[in-house]
Amino acid sequence: MVSVIFRRLRRILVMPVVCWFVLFSNSPLADEPLTPERAVGIALEDNPGLAEIKARAEAMAAIPSQEGSLPDPTVSFGALWLPVASGLNLHKDDFTMMEVGISQAVPFPGKLALKEKAAVFEAEAIAETAEEARLQLVREVTLQWWQLLFIHRSLLIIDDAEHLLKQLAEIADSQYRVGKGLQQDVLSALLEQTKLAKEKAQHIGMHRAAMARLNALLNRPADHGIRLPDEVATELPDIRSAGDLQKQSEQSRPLLAERKKAIDAAQTRLELAKKDYYPDFTVGTAYSFRQNNPNGQSRSDFASFQIAVTLPIYTDRKQAKAVDQRQSELLKERYALNDAERKIQTEINASLALYQGSREQFELLKNSALPLAEQTITAAVAAYQVGKTDFQSVIRAENAWFDYRNQYWQTLAEAHQALAQLAAAVGKEAL
Repeated sequence: MVSVIFRRLRRILVMPVVCWFVLFSNSPLADEPLTPERAVGIALEDNPGLAEIKARAEAMAAIPSQEGSLPDPTVSFGALWLPVASGLNLHKDDFTMMEVGISQAVPFPGKLALKEKAAVFEAEAIAETAEEARLQLVREVTLQWWQLLFIHRSLLIIDDAEHLLKQLAEIADSQYRVGKGLQQDVLSALLEQTKLAKEKAQHIGMHRAAMARLNALLNRPADHGIRLPDEVATELPDIRSAGDLQKQSEQSRPLLAERKKAIDAAQTRLELAKKDYYPDFTVGTAYSFRQNNPNGQSRSDFASFQIAVTLPIYTDRKQAKAVDQRQSELLKERYALNDAERKIQTEINASLALYQGSREQFELLKNSALPLAEQTITAAVAAYQVGKTDFQSVIRAENAWFDYRNQYWQTLAEAHQALAQLAAAVGKEAL
């Protein structure tokens, strides 16, 4: 009996992951296992939030050429000096003429170039925003995948523990019937089964919620079936120091690049505001056609040219205030960059500390705690069967074995989640 029980127990670390989702969803299971990499690929292709930001970046990329172009010229047609008293006759008065003209507004030299330059910086900033959103989506998908895996493994552990407790209850009952055990042992086993059933119900709810969150990121229905892979890598890599990661983030984190582009755009807008102290121009030309007089004598046509200049006479209320506005915006962007740098340093240090702590715990569980807990429960069950220990000692050993198995998968999931957070903080999909 003991060997049968513990052959079942040992499977929990090496057994294939039998997909539980069929119990929690009306939809069929996916044909292909959903690995973290595949989940990320699906999210990057189908996530509507990321698609929205990409579309916005594409729209912004079309702005610079518009900003750097001259205003459309104006073409005019008209009739001049029409004599009303003679019924708008085109021949009677010498000044009557038909005119066609064209004019072009020309900003002060340098303004168009600054407008286009600022729009380029703003478009590049939005492009970096899209890349930042992409990294955060990868991070979130990875976090949710590992959370789902942990809950899934916990359900398998609970299922295995239910079978163990059922078999322990049978052992206790058989010993009670032959006078070698206590009825209290049987009741204790039933109580443990009840507690485990309550925990299983909680985990099923957590499982459904985790599956819905991951499906939302993949742009799928909340109850879409998910099949996890049979094997999960348990090797955790070495990570460089926080200082090295922070230096790398300065070059690779899109958020910092976005803030720097925003500063460039704000600086250019400030230069443009200062240019507004200078006038803009409008140049034009027209050609006027005159009709022959009533006697048939021809009249010469007229050509005209003009230039108009804006007069910036409200500088205290307009241009000066615009310069103040742009200076404040530039200062705001510089503060935003400093704030982003501090937050990234905090993210890197916190994620690195979490990873290192989780990795140490996982190695202890894998190499020490779990083997000892398995040996303890094996020995406790064997001793109870021959009357050398009490039933409560067996229950305590079983609870410890149950907790350590859960901690094994929890710390592995937390380590990979910390890696995902660290990679996003540095500005890479993976370290």
